[in-house]
Amino acid sequence: MTEPLSRPNFIFMLTRNDRTVPDAPTHLETALAAGVRHIGFKDVGLPFDALAQLTQRIHAGGATSYLEVVSLDRDSELASVKAGIALGVNHILGGINVEEVLPLLAGTGIGYYPFPGRVHGHPSTLHGTIEEIAASAARLTRHSGVSGLDLLAWRNRGDVPALIDAVCKATAKPVIIAGSIHRPEQIATLRAAGAAGFTVGTAVLDGQFQSGGTAVAEQLDTILRL
Repeated sequence: MTEPLSRPNFIFMLTRNDRTVPDAPTHLETALAAGVRHIGFKDVGLPFDALAQLTQRIHAGGATSYLEVVSLDRDSELASVKAGIALGVNHILGGINVEEVLPLLAGTGIGYYPFPGRVHGHPSTLHGTIEEIAASAARLTRHSGVSGLDLLAWRNRGDVPALIDAVCKATAKPVIIAGSIHRPEQIATLRAAGAAGFTVGTAVLDGQFQSGGTAVAEQLDTILRL
């Protein structure tokens, strides 16, 4: 198992709107050349064989791999986790069926970062008050098999800075911030709260990240400098 996240790491997701993109291999090569060393994808969008090739290339390039589960019904989520195990990814992000996922991951060495709070839909949205989500975070991370959390902070309609701060304070385990990050000030917010990492996918691929050029390489360079 790779070491748990311990600092604000940028995880580049080869995804758009919560789906792995068809040209993910091309973007993967761009990311590796740019020096990105944390790279992920979703469990939807490409067939298993293509995801296996992505995983192998991520590892061959000296990077850490992440599979983010976006299928929330029980059977689909468990199938996605089993796929992640078969792929040999380093970390699995997301999902809500923690009690049933933990036995699957036991002994695999794969890091596990489920969603705290109530998560619905696709693309996923986070529901609940700050207090409810922080309580969920504390409860989930009491499990020894839970490595940390995958927090959909900007997919919640509440006070996002306060939410991130509360969740980071609710657990000593790493908190990854995922979803709808496309501005430098968002990175400043999650860094200030002590988040261990954050994911960006759509904003990079669509050239949306502010203060950078629209090319993927320029977007990645902007985020790495931040």
